[in-house]
Amino acid sequence: AGLIVVTAFISPFRSDRRMVRSILGDGEFVEIYVSTPIDVCETRDPKGLYARARTGSIKHFTGVSSPYEAPDQAEIVLDTSKMAVQECVDKVVRYLEGTGRLKN
Repeated sequence: AGLIVVTAFISPFRSDRRMVRSILGDGEFVEIYVSTPIDVCETRDPKGLYARARTGSIKHFTGVSSPYEAPDQAEIVLDTSKMAVQECVDKVVRYLEGTGRLKN
């Protein structure tokens, strides 16, 4: 149908991401690693979830009480502590255009 589906998941384990990649057809999975330092994530947290996780009231919170395994070779890396939202969008669009997934 010519659709591009963008989904956002907290997917802390490499093995889970590898599994999803293997289920989809070759070239159908594009891993975008939002590589933002945890201290920046905490300052942007409007619900106070990181603070609650640090006190132990939220168990198994990724990056606090549960591990996060950064990707070995994500197709796209976005450090939102150094890039504005529009820069991130532009980088994703350029990648999709450059790989022929999106026609400009």
